[in-house]
Amino acid sequence: MRHNIYLFVLLLLATSCQTRTEAEKIIDDAIAAHGGKAYEKAKIYFDFRDISYEIFKSPDRFEYVRAFSDSTGQVRDVLNNEGFQRTINGQPVTLTEERKTAFTNSVNSVAYFAFLPYGLNDSAVYKSLEGESNLEGKEYDVIKVTFAEEDGGEDFDDEFLYWINKDTKRIDYLAYTYHTEGGGVRFRKVIHTHEVDGLLFLDYENYKPAIKHTPLEDMEGLFKAGNLELLSEIVLENIRVEFVE
Repeated sequence: MRHNIYLFVLLLLATSCQTRTEAEKIIDDAIAAHGGKAYEKAKIYFDFRDISYEIFKSPDRFEYVRAFSDSTGQVRDVLNNEGFQRTINGQPVTLTEERKTAFTNSVNSVAYFAFLPYGLNDSAVYKSLEGESNLEGKEYDVIKVTFAEEDGGEDFDDEFLYWINKDTKRIDYLAYTYHTEGGGVRFRKVIHTHEVDGLLFLDYENYKPAIKHTPLEDMEGLFKAGNLELLSEIVLENIRVEFVE
């Protein structure tokens, strides 16, 4: 009887592995290549555009913090499972829903990109293999990511393409649509990889097309043709990792 139960468990595990789609397997490999399970216990500290961030995300909880100084004083924003809270000089601030949503989206965006590709296996994420590609002499699997409306956040209707290097399993390029502030589309190229305590963090060149609402699928061709404008560089500084239980 015990032997039969053992075989049944093995069969369930084998079946579970086989039900992973090709896109899911590619993202699994990418997450492993960028740090894997270490993300779940890592609190990440870094500076981005004169703002300090602390980012933590595990399977059951998260907390994103940013801190900066402006004319009002010392500002600290905290976004976690309980919601969003801003304090100025240690005192809670009452915000309109519009401002709270704007600040939440801003903090979420930085956390999302800093932790890539961790998070791409969240339950609200849909992945599909769009095909293969050659960019600047290297071979890639191209993965499209969309989000469910439920649990997909305020920006659930954004779409992403990721170019996963077939050899290294790392993200080298990505493109995405967004709908805040009038919307648009961007293309990013990784220009530097920080390796800190077994985790990878990416710096990018950030490009935009001449036509604001260019289809996402056209961005690779425009990049290859040199028809994208370099808009900015996304650079993380003073990165530090603290592992927590």
